[in-house]
Amino acid sequence: TMFPLQGAQMLQKLENSLRKSLPESLKVYGTVFHMNQGNPFKLKALVDKWPDFNTVVVRPQEQEMTDDLDHYTNTYQIYSKDPKNCLKFLDPPEVINWKQHLQIQSSQSSLNEVMQSLAATKRFEVKHTQCILYMASETLRKLVPSLLDAKNLSPVTGRTKAINQELFKPSSLDVTHAALVNKVWLFGGNEDSQRFIERCIQTFPTYCLLGPKGTPVSWSLVDQTGEMRMGGTVPEYREQGLISHVAYHHVQALLKLGLPVYSHTDKSNKAVQRLNHNLNHIILPCTWNQWNCVPL
Repeated sequence: TMFPLQGAQMLQKLENSLRKSLPESLKVYGTVFHMNQGNPFKLKALVDKWPDFNTVVVRPQEQEMTDDLDHYTNTYQIYSKDPKNCLKFLDPPEVINWKQHLQIQSSQSSLNEVMQSLAATKRFEVKHTQCILYMASETLRKLVPSLLDAKNLSPVTGRTKAINQELFKPSSLDVTHAALVNKVWLFGGNEDSQRFIERCIQTFPTYCLLGPKGTPVSWSLVDQTGEMRMGGTVPEYREQGLISHVAYHHVQALLKLGLPVYSHTDKSNKAVQRLNHNLNHIILPCTWNQWNCVPL
């Protein structure tokens, strides 16, 4: 059985319930939070039962997922209170269209077993990426105060180095900047990713620094799950602390709007780990997971 949650009351109830399961429910919680702020990405939430659900899947509407190869659009967020037994719910095509190229995101690495066994029965190739998950200490204090150990916090709240204000001007990204972001983004570089970036720029608050030529040299965006993503600096302006300046100011702007602030980084990316540490962002006990699925 599958229940699509309709209407503001149900979605608000889902958000409140997911909040109790943080941080493991973070990717779904962040997505549902933004669905309750107007649902700009036109997503829908499906549960196995209601109100005492075990598993929730957030996904785009069918009419959004018209391109079988566009895994940026064909992205699902999953949270399950019972990861061992959620396979039956994820199996039917009404929940997940396994015939498409798709991405599944979750803050639960325990879903990996389910994904591997689905890959065997549904005949698709799956690639699992696992990263470190960070949350801004201000967000943690509000949402999961039990995880906030004062010992982990540096006494100074993440201030960043001053930048040359003659040279760099703070601004927000324009949709015409998407090509530049796409070129620098490690997971981008194609037409589908550019469309996805354009949508993120049009939908959520961004922050960037414009260089001497009036074009962005460093930036930070937010994706449909409310996560800070796709931050980057053009090669000739790297190593100048621009991204930490951008990240700090972007975080402050998001916090001021009352949005939950979190992000992930690769286990090998020491520079971004240092940046998160300097910003007083806390490593969560769960991880960021993505399964890229390609039908065979």
